[in-house]
Amino acid sequence: MMSDAEADLLPGSQLWEVPTFTVTVHGIREHDHALVIPVINEGDRIRDQLLRIREAKLPVDVIVADGGSTDGSLDPAFISTAGVRAVLTKTGPGKLSAQLRMAYAWCLREGYTGIVTIDGNGKDGVEAVADMVGKLEQGYDYVQGSRYLPGGVAENTPLERTIANRGIHAPVLSLAGRHWFTDTTNGFRGYSARYLLDPRVQPFRDVFQRYELLFYLTVRAGQIGMKVAQVPVQRRYPANAATPTKINGLGGKFDVLKQTFAAASGRFSPKS
Repeated sequence: MMSDAEADLLPGSQLWEVPTFTVTVHGIREHDHALVIPVINEGDRIRDQLLRIREAKLPVDVIVADGGSTDGSLDPAFISTAGVRAVLTKTGPGKLSAQLRMAYAWCLREGYTGIVTIDGNGKDGVEAVADMVGKLEQGYDYVQGSRYLPGGVAENTPLERTIANRGIHAPVLSLAGRHWFTDTTNGFRGYSARYLLDPRVQPFRDVFQRYELLFYLTVRAGQIGMKVAQVPVQRRYPANAATPTKINGLGGKFDVLKQTFAAASGRFSPKS
């Protein structure tokens, strides 16, 4: 684990573009790895998920990356009992990628050697967090969770998502990233600090606002020779209920495809 002095001297950090945010810290750093959970107005889904994570006793410090929730789900009285180390609340512009930039920058400056990200809508089995940490400890730099690997679970996945993921998204990003992936729309993944800090990556740029950062980090790892792995995960959508998602309508889905091809074509690669 980095010392605090080393964390303050992260290479290039003075040039990082990170949205403004506030931080409420509820505990001290206890682990080498952080679990970042991006959320906005997830209600009981995020509360139930945080309690499951607490009960699983995972080898991570839990960091909630809030996009500005107004539903009371992250009430400090609850958070203080839910095993959360810190809540970061974005006050600047941007959506998911801005939340992730905020959280990753904070975690790196805190000295974490690896970061796992899991969605905050309760669809994912939290047990795989430990498997991702294990891969990072073995020296892998990018670990992608996949519901389609042996041992994984894809339950009640909307058909259109399966077709788009397996027929378009995964093949396109796999070809661009020089490594075969099976579930590239899955936000359940892990990164080493070494990968995020590599000058050939530069994830802390304002160009990443929506889903671009997820897709870019998928392709960039293989392009620069980082060590890549996949692990099976469980993803369960609710039966006979609305799909928990922030991607709505044809416009939102088309926008995701545009961001996918932009990442695959190298549009986000650093110019220097």
